[in-house]
Amino acid sequence: MSTDHEQQPGDGQEPADSGAQQPLPPRRIGLVAAIAPLVFALDLITKVLVTANLEGSAPVRILGGAVYLQLVRNPGAAFSMATGMTWVLALVAIGVVIAIIWLARRLRSVGWAIGLGLVLGGALGNLADRIFRAPGPLQGHVVDFVSVFAPNGDFFPVFNVADSAISIGAVLIVLMSLLGRDYDGTSTRKQGKSQAAAERDEP
Repeated sequence: MSTDHEQQPGDGQEPADSGAQQPLPPRRIGLVAAIAPLVFALDLITKVLVTANLEGSAPVRILGGAVYLQLVRNPGAAFSMATGMTWVLALVAIGVVIAIIWLARRLRSVGWAIGLGLVLGGALGNLADRIFRAPGPLQGHVVDFVSVFAPNGDFFPVFNVADSAISIGAVLIVLMSLLGRDYDGTSTRKQGKSQAAAERDEP
């Protein structure tokens, strides 16, 4: 009979691999690459239809007046803000696009990937207007066409698909940050708890 003491479960010994680092989630650049072109295409198609059918027309009332469709050429930012600073806004949009593309290589969070994909697609949609539409490169007016609850932006500024995507993506990114979820798939809350536990265990 062996005299060696056999360690039984529950007598305080930690598993050998308990401190092993968890594997990182897979990269999510493909999710960004799928969402951004989809948003850009939807924004482009709706703008083409609007400019072809609503130029010079009165606002079209749909959904019982919850939404009005009308063509508005916006020289400002999203929701008609910062009017008159078109070239500055175009340069800012270019910077945002470059930053998102650079960050996408390190993305491992699904939530962040969806949010950044929406922002990237929306930024590209409005940037295309600023580059290719009249009155000229980096000064083009963005096509807006959705006015909610009242025509002419009386209740809320007129917007487009790109504006909506940027807003939803930004809200999602803020939400992920508040939940402690980082873009690389790590959790800042878990890191904080682990650090606090380590400090308590120190003599």
